[in-house]
Parts: sequence; structure tokens; C-alpha cells
Amino acid sequence: MDALITGATGFIGSRLAERLANAGHNVIAFGAEHTPLEAARRRGLEALGIRVETGKLDDLPLLRRLAESADTVFHLAAAQHESNFGIDYFRAVNVCGTRNLLDACEEAGVERFVYGSTIGVYGSARNGHLDESSAPRPENVYGLTKLEAERAVAARGDRLKWTIVRISETYGPGDGRLVKLFRLVDTGVVPIIGSGTNEHHPVYIDDLVAGLELAAGMPEAVGETIVLAGKDVLPTRELIERVADALGKRLRSVKLPLGPFLLAAVMCETGCRPFGVSPPWHRRRLDFFVKRFVFSMEKAERLLGYRPCVSFGDGARETAAWYRSKGYL
Repeated sequence: MDALITGATGFIGSRLAERLANAGHNVIAFGAEHTPLEAARRRGLEALGIRVETGKLDDLPLLRRLAESADTVFHLAAAQHESNFGIDYFRAVNVCGTRNLLDACEEAGVERFVYGSTIGVYGSARNGHLDESSAPRPENVYGLTKLEAERAVAARGDRLKWTIVRISETYGPGDGRLVKLFRLVDTGVVPIIGSGTNEHHPVYIDDLVAGLELAAGMPEAVGETIVLAGKDVLPTRELIERVADALGKRLRSVKLPLGPFLLAAVMCETGCRPFGVSPPWHRRRLDFFVKRFVFSMEKAERLLGYRPCVSFGDGARETAAWYRSKGYL
């Protein structure tokens, strides 16, 4: 394929670009470069011979030019962790940016469009398994605007062969987000906020990018929304214990009540937002201890042949080794 990947200097986008390039596909990587890690990913992609373009999703001439070179587009770029910005910023990137790219793809005659969405559209799930038919209930601006973007993709109907992929918590070598958890566990003392019984369904990066490639190649996936999650479901306490095992640490956990932390998060968000300052503590940081996600993989297996194979224990060991090799631990 001739693949255009947006968000290609991000964790998932860079690993997808590597996978497709190593498989012999022609890849154009499009992304931002605001952090040292994004700059390192750009250099890594260029070392593989991948063409890397930087820019924004409101640059319509650039989007048209890039789309003209592609028959398949993976749209992974998004505003996600910018907690000091309001909904207008998130909507401009996640919704308007997606519409801009869709327009460019239609004009260029792109054959396949894979949209990387998020399990955040479900909000907080507390009972039972979720699947693609479960009602979305986003609880923050990220989930809300990603759901709006999903609807913008689906509104294209038959004019563009699209697939929406709702991506679960993703981890693995190359990830700069979970390093905070690994560093905390590496100290040997970890606070458990709340009961620690809420469940996670994380997906290892190699399993995820394999699923994204399948989503672009399977005719059965056209016009479908598909959840991609991993092999194991783990309560928060067990997940932390697996990380400790991967680090070779004896763990001591400290149980703390949820209420005071939630109140502090709301106060920080309220106080910082008028000044455009990123709050040091916010509600999305509590998601790890609050939200419960368990997904059915029936549709992904039936339509894509998707079968995640990396256990969380194995994936955590690979991730810990990468963090150590890069000096993060």
C-alpha cells in the first residue's frame, strides 16, 4: 500500500509506520514535533527511509498534497493530553482536523481510511463487558471530541471506505506515558487510590499495530467500528504487581481514599483553566484508578482475524527493558 499515517511522531503512529515500512509498504509519516521524544521518533523513521512531514491538520494544501500520494490513510493524530486547553481547542484538532483530512482524502480518491479512535468514548464502564454496540458516554473533552470525529467519519457513507478502530490502553517499548507508572513502581512503594479492583484491558503495541494493518486490508472491515484490546484483563492491583515483577521489585502498596484526590483534581482544573495553565492534578489522571474496561474481541476476531498474543507480563518486561535502555529508570 501507499500509506499516509497522521500522528506518526506519536507512540502508536511511529510503530505502525515502522511495521508497514518493514513489510515493504511505501509510507509517508505526518506528525508534530513538540517534544524530544517526538524528535527522536522522527529521526528513527527517517533512518528507515520513511518520508516525514510535519504540520497541522488545518493546513489544507498540505493535507491535499499528502493525500494525493496515498491509497490508504491511517488517521491517528489527535489532541489528547493538553489539559490546559478547553473544548474549542480539542474540537478544532479532533473534529475539524478530521473533517479537513476526510475532505482531502475524498478529493484525492483515497481507497481506505482507518480512523484511530479511543475507548474513552465509553466513559466509565463499571459492569459487564463492552463491545462495539455499547452506548458511548464520553466524560471529558477528549472522549467527546473523538466521538464527534467518529460521527464525521461515518457520515461519509459510501463515499470513502472507512473503518473506525477504538483503541484500548496501549503500552510497550517506545511509550513515553506509562513511564511514570514504571518509575513509581520502581521505588517499591505505590499508592492505590480507591479499591484497586477496577479492571484494565491493555493492548501491547505490536498487537495493536497488527490489528490496524488488518483493519486497512480486510474488505469486511469497511463501514465498521471495531474495538482493539489486548490479551489480558487485569485489576489495577494485579497490573501494578505485574509491573513490579517485570522490574524485579518487591512491592509495598498504600491504600488511599478516592474522594480527596477527586476534589483536589476538580479544584486544580477550575483554578488553572482561566489562566491557560496545565493543572498539576486533574481528573483524567485518576482514570487509572477509577475506570473499568473489559471488551469483547468477537467482532475484531470475526472480521479481521485479530488475536492479540502478548501477555501483559511479557509486554511489561519488554517495556521495562526499553525504559532501562533509554535511561528512564
